[in-house]
Amino acid sequence: MGTPLSPLGYPDEMVGPGQTLESVSAKIGDIVLKGQHPKSWWLGFGIAFALLMLFLMSVTWLLYRGVGIWGINIPVAWGFAIINFVWWIGIGHAGTFISAILLLVFQKWRNSINRFTEAMTLFAVACAGMFPLLHLGRPWVFYWIMPYPNTMGLWPQWRSPLVWDLFAVSTYLTVSLLFWYVGLIPDLATLRDRSTQRWQQVLFGIGALGWRGSAVHWQRYKMTYLLLAGLAAPLVLSVHSVVSFDFSVALTPGWHSTIFPPFFVAGAIYSGFAMVLNIIIPVRRIYGLQAFITARTLNNMANVMLVVGLIVTYGYATEAFMGWFSGDQYERYLIYNRAMGPYAWSYWALMLCNVVVPQALWSRRVRMNPVLLFIVALFINVGMWLERFTIVIISLHRDFVPARWGMYSPTFWDYATFAGTLGLFFTLLFLFIRFLPMISMTEVRELVEEGASKPDTGPELPPVFSQLTNRP
Repeated sequence: MGTPLSPLGYPDEMVGPGQTLESVSAKIGDIVLKGQHPKSWWLGFGIAFALLMLFLMSVTWLLYRGVGIWGINIPVAWGFAIINFVWWIGIGHAGTFISAILLLVFQKWRNSINRFTEAMTLFAVACAGMFPLLHLGRPWVFYWIMPYPNTMGLWPQWRSPLVWDLFAVSTYLTVSLLFWYVGLIPDLATLRDRSTQRWQQVLFGIGALGWRGSAVHWQRYKMTYLLLAGLAAPLVLSVHSVVSFDFSVALTPGWHSTIFPPFFVAGAIYSGFAMVLNIIIPVRRIYGLQAFITARTLNNMANVMLVVGLIVTYGYATEAFMGWFSGDQYERYLIYNRAMGPYAWSYWALMLCNVVVPQALWSRRVRMNPVLLFIVALFINVGMWLERFTIVIISLHRDFVPARWGMYSPTFWDYATFAGTLGLFFTLLFLFIRFLPMISMTEVRELVEEGASKPDTGPELPPVFSQLTNRP
């Protein structure tokens, strides 16, 4: 995936040298308009589509036989479904963080990757939303969760976390979809104007909503985009805090903790940034986009991921210390059971993936090497899934009464459903790369116009932000 400081790495720049407004539109737009994709795209799409078919088969069998095909049982009534739900929601958080929060703090290195992250958010939320619905047991009446007037006088149980998740996920999906589409409008107009085929001109023209690039259009676009960013930014904190309440409102040892909301938010951003890196590093190499997704951008993402990883590590230490310091025998036993019980392998594996391996990001050589950065990000994604496994399974399989203790063993259908959602995610991602510009041409052209292709000579923000994203 490239040498650490290759000629196309551009270690000190946000856009590679020699780029013009026309070259940006040609390089990014032609990927969509010409439709000439490498064999690796077809191979990846074929694998993803096969996994998607596995997902459809798993869901069909689940609807026919019920949730008993999964490994869930008393005392572990939550299994892979909730683990995967929280994991996918966490992955979706990086999109809003990179696109909205970094926009509000004027971090321009986001411009070359925000379109990826916004699309990734939509696909990850689509995957996450599947699991609570399938876990209902009767997913065909899922609409009972929504508050609407009906002849039966049936209203949601507002104390149920299912209702909280419905409002959190639907709000997040709606705002993220609007934010993604508004940012896409100028690029759709560019594709409309560059296309030579009538059907493309019609489709992209409809999507562009009559965009002509006038001063009035730009004023409304900037105002709407900034407004949606202001709405989307609090969702990074609120949505995963609501998801954490699914656990923290319970009296189960290991769940009943006020640390969960900030702990879950930090973990979501952690896994989200890791997934972004796992996606953009291969795509950057395959499509030759090193001039737009530069080594400086990868370095900044690694720096943010390192900071968030230290917050997650602090959360692990605080959780263990408070379990001991509380003096509660059940909390103390939970900490012991995590480290020494039958699922200790998952606990120590997550410590390796989330705490030990990411310390390599202290090295600039690792942060500037796409291959090593990809491997570290892959470890983090695995570790964050294991964290959800540890939180859900270890906390449930041994609770207050030893007579209720039991073990949880995933079945083939648990693994198949999870693999199937990976197929759904990557199928949507490959289609996105095929039919829409994967990088925002509008925002990259802004960097070129402002002279951002030259090495950065100083921070644009107060030192607290510049130190975070421009470390040597």
